[in-house]
Amino acid sequence: MSTDWNLDNLYTSYESDEFVKDLKDFEITVNDFLSWCNKNFVSDKNIKENLEICLQKLNDLRFFDKLIAYINLRLKADTTNTKLLNLSSKLEQIFININQINNNLVLFLKNVENLDDIINSSSILKEYSFILNELKEKADKLLDADKEYIISKMSLNGSNMWTKQWQQITSTLAIDYDNQVLTLPEVRNLAYDKDKDVRKNAYLSELKSYEKIDIPASFCINGIKGEVIEVCELKGYSSPLEMTLKDSRLDKEVFDAMFLAIKESLPKLQKYFIKKAELLGHKNGLPFYDLFAPITTNSKKYTYDEAKEFVLENFYNFSEKLGNFAKKAFDNSWIDVYSKKGKVGGAFCYSIQSIKESRILLNFSGSLDNIFTLGHELGHGYHNLCLNNEKFLNTEYSMPIAETASTFCEHILVKSALENSDSEDEKLAILENDLSGTLQCIVDIYSRFLFEDEVFKRRKNGFVSKNELCDIMEDAQKTAYGNGLDASFLNKYMWICKTHYYNADRNYYNFPYAYGVLFSKGLFSLYLKDKESFIKKYDDMLSITGKSNLYEVGKYIGLDLKDKNFWLSSLNLIIEDIEKYCKISL
Repeated sequence: MSTDWNLDNLYTSYESDEFVKDLKDFEITVNDFLSWCNKNFVSDKNIKENLEICLQKLNDLRFFDKLIAYINLRLKADTTNTKLLNLSSKLEQIFININQINNNLVLFLKNVENLDDIINSSSILKEYSFILNELKEKADKLLDADKEYIISKMSLNGSNMWTKQWQQITSTLAIDYDNQVLTLPEVRNLAYDKDKDVRKNAYLSELKSYEKIDIPASFCINGIKGEVIEVCELKGYSSPLEMTLKDSRLDKEVFDAMFLAIKESLPKLQKYFIKKAELLGHKNGLPFYDLFAPITTNSKKYTYDEAKEFVLENFYNFSEKLGNFAKKAFDNSWIDVYSKKGKVGGAFCYSIQSIKESRILLNFSGSLDNIFTLGHELGHGYHNLCLNNEKFLNTEYSMPIAETASTFCEHILVKSALENSDSEDEKLAILENDLSGTLQCIVDIYSRFLFEDEVFKRRKNGFVSKNELCDIMEDAQKTAYGNGLDASFLNKYMWICKTHYYNADRNYYNFPYAYGVLFSKGLFSLYLKDKESFIKKYDDMLSITGKSNLYEVGKYIGLDLKDKNFWLSSLNLIIEDIEKYCKISL
């Protein structure tokens, strides 16, 4: 079985006749659609009919998502491919017109006074009631069509180009380590090594390597954040955070309740890092290079086949549907497994709705954490599966809920692993791995949020130098980790290696991870109380995530997300595990 993903269901090559034809048809279809909008969205006549036609045309664009997926997936695995970069630029040009289409629809809806009556008079429009009302609500923040077009055009040579430069300089960064030349994902994976000297030297080599690219990286992040600030001000948002919360379908009350609960819980969460530092013989807190250090002799490496077997067994124990999905992904080579030069770091899942499939990128090195990451990304794919019966326009969910099904699948694996562990040493290793990952999503994410928020504030007043960026990152880490981290060994360059800072369309892509962990913890508690009835309701909940705001999704499953106590109850589950960790490790 291949460990490279198979994209033949999309295209055999970007030089194939089918690919060339579809790219041409995509451009023609979008241009014709834009012409239709310019002709029909100029008066208040035939409102219902024009909305029905427009929505059908938008749904029809799904047939081209395999074209978009193919280019993006090939480029993620080979960031230096000039032909793919050119094709990506071609797509960006086409998407300018798609943005214009969406903007025309929003501006048209802005002037429709009796939208609910029109929706209720049409069986077609009723299916998109949430989307239509959401777009109408956003109309107040939309500029006129010409200005929106200019912004889209300018972003191609602005934020999009900065993003591409960051991708290339990090994916091709050569790191000298122990008489070898390693990629960034390879050297970062050494943070899990059982040898303390390997971990420390890898950390020092990583930080040293960033000095080669810290100046261009600083320009990348300044260029992207600066553009975001300008766009927010033009549209009348008080801040990029306000815009992000709106795009995330997340009420400010929910966001504030979650972050207040995290802030109040930090001292108890930091006990994990303090305890781990003691176990590793550190007196002043945990040095950053030991954040992921194994603390038991049970630092087993797993083959990819063992990882697959573990995931399948536990997913089938949850439900046949989840198990069958994972098996299909494995059997059909939907996963690109190992690190290689030119391939981006990290992991992600990419949904391709037109063929009802997903593709998953890993950088698998055999750690237990890698197995949980595999389960995490398959969870994203399962979320996409639960949306397969929805109309294309009702399948786009917001960032915070995107991290829910994935984190829930991690809980399945961790819970089962703990229950089936044969020794205290093995149980401690599993608990250590789970807490390490969970607290990355709470404590480290909190530091990343503080960092990005401060960068936005300073960028508004001018260029933020590489030294300032490093200082901001260190201050954020000190605030979030407290005495849990050794202040002499922080990671001031964390802003370079995290992809989430380098996308102008995904600002503050940090708190969604905290949301996903805490929301899924609450869901898992519901599952343990009533496994039989939960599974179907859980699947149904995932199916409505493209046509509901996050508060309503929570209400559907029986949770009040505006109540700080809900978030505290989820955090307390983590704190209970920390207490177990401290007792087992004595």
